[in-house]
Amino acid sequence: MNKPVTLWKWVGWRMGIIAGSAVVSMAMIMWVRYLWWQKEVNANIPLHAQQRFASLMEQPAGHEAELWAYITRYYHFDDIRPGITGADWWTIALLLAAALPLIVATGFLLVRPLSRRFIGIAAAAQKVAGGNLNVTLRVSERMPLEMQCLTSDFNSMTRRLRLYEQEVQASSAVLAHELRTPLNAAMGRVRGMIDTVFPANEEQLGLVLNQLEHLNLLVDDLLLLSLAQAGQLPLTKTTFSVEELLRERINWFKPQLADAGREVKVNGLSPLPISADRNRIGQLFNILLDNYLRYAATGGDLHIQGRPDPERFTLIFSDRGPGLSEAALQRVFQRFWRQEPSRSRGAGGSGLGLSIALAICTAHGGEIAARRGARGGMEIEISLPRSLGG
Repeated sequence: MNKPVTLWKWVGWRMGIIAGSAVVSMAMIMWVRYLWWQKEVNANIPLHAQQRFASLMEQPAGHEAELWAYITRYYHFDDIRPGITGADWWTIALLLAAALPLIVATGFLLVRPLSRRFIGIAAAAQKVAGGNLNVTLRVSERMPLEMQCLTSDFNSMTRRLRLYEQEVQASSAVLAHELRTPLNAAMGRVRGMIDTVFPANEEQLGLVLNQLEHLNLLVDDLLLLSLAQAGQLPLTKTTFSVEELLRERINWFKPQLADAGREVKVNGLSPLPISADRNRIGQLFNILLDNYLRYAATGGDLHIQGRPDPERFTLIFSDRGPGLSEAALQRVFQRFWRQEPSRSRGAGGSGLGLSIALAICTAHGGEIAARRGARGGMEIEISLPRSLGG
């Protein structure tokens, strides 16, 4: 496959070909005109005079007078006058008059594919603006590199918009269910107390409060995702030790780890501090630890491996749980997504955890990725800059 050329080379080569062709064509026409003129002049010179004149031209030194006599006798004054004569000017003018339309027409023909590609992209953009996201442009290898990149980026944009639209449509129903479930439970409990079905005591009010707290937590999570998506997630920059923060969050989960009979093994953490939002990074660790306990603790212990890097800190969370299929790995960070329908709100959370983890990493200028482990299970790798905004 040929390496694509850049736009300036693509246009430059074509303009160079046009200009070069025009210059060569004009030079050839002038040369043909000279040959024709020389033929007319020679037709009026006797053969013996042509032969003598040719010999004098080979060795003009010492024969200037005789050579000048031949020239003045057989050549017109305009032919030997210095500079460009009137006939030459007319020839040049006619050549330019003929060449300019040809150059313009050839330029349009050579640049037309590029123009048609821009027109195609503009038409596709209008369709997308009208709500049609099923638009895909063909990437032509004959186009300049910048045009190929623009076409690929346009296709990537429409693909991501389609995925986002599908996610919004899919999550809308889930969101309604997630909000309705605790709200209906709280309303039903309050209605029961009003109708004296349930006693209006501290226990019943506690059940209502639990549902409202869950509802409030869900709303907070949705607000976080909305702020992150708009690039407005507030971050408070502090300098802290990742190892210390991670150990702190692991200690928080020790009761759940003990109940599951599992441990978290940490290796390779860099002692260098980082500048980031400590609370958000702690929340990120909480999500990954909770995700392990919910779905992967049956497969073995959790291993957290660090990578030495002075510019970024990288952690890999590896478990030996059931893992995910390749198709599921592509959706694991979508909001409200669950691998199995049986993972209800009570058993599997709201489905927002990894979406929030992605939002926190993105807000810090970092990345998070999920993949299948080499020995089974799943690996989640987070990579963040050591300085917020760096």
